[in-house]
Amino acid sequence: MLLFSIALHISAIAMTLVEPSLWRWMLGAIVANHALLTALAMQPRGRLLGPNLSRLPVAATRRREIALTIDDGPDPEVTPSVLDILDAHGAKATFFCIANRVVAHPALSREIVSRGHAIENHTERHSWHFAFHGIGGMTRELVDAQRAIALVTGSEPLFFRAPAGVRSPLLDPALRRVGLRLASWTRRAFDTVNGNPQSVLDRLQRRLASGDILLLHDGHAARTPSGRPVIIEVLPPLLDAIRDAGLKTVTLREGVR
Repeated sequence: MLLFSIALHISAIAMTLVEPSLWRWMLGAIVANHALLTALAMQPRGRLLGPNLSRLPVAATRRREIALTIDDGPDPEVTPSVLDILDAHGAKATFFCIANRVVAHPALSREIVSRGHAIENHTERHSWHFAFHGIGGMTRELVDAQRAIALVTGSEPLFFRAPAGVRSPLLDPALRRVGLRLASWTRRAFDTVNGNPQSVLDRLQRRLASGDILLLHDGHAARTPSGRPVIIEVLPPLLDAIRDAGLKTVTLREGVR
């Protein structure tokens, strides 16, 4: 798609130089192309802008594996309880962490890894305008996040998840430079804005199946009417449902082995 867009721009400029009267048509083609790229960027699970892991591979599906991913932490008020719940259920998770939070809470970040979970790259700052950076800007932020997470935890991330799932057409080349693999999700429940635990749970366990990648948040977690982070209310029944379905939670690293 990126190569097609580059070719379209070059062709439009060339045709306008050869026949200036076509400029309106060429401008319309370029505007349409940008509109298409914008629409694709707003589809977190799409693959037209590059490889994107939204389900575990077939081998993991056959092993009855499922991946629980938890974003935007670590959060010292929420993550310790999340870790305790995961331990109580013998479950493993992948934490897509914001690098500056990892640096701010190094002991908690190391505890995530020491309990058998994985920490992956969710940018350095989780800025809303990350998708508007050029290849160089995205690469620098990805590299800075990689270094910070590796320095604290001793393990360099293998996967990347874009803030809110929004990604630029230039993201895939940046990921290739850094050696990261894009991961989205099979199902999410918007638990940063939805404080209704039952609604969140219903969304996540609807059509629950092996190979699913589920998304929750320990950072920026919505609160229930009683003030508790919604993930704390949702995790125990969700893990029970996963067990009852005969599924096993694994980290993304384990799922793609």
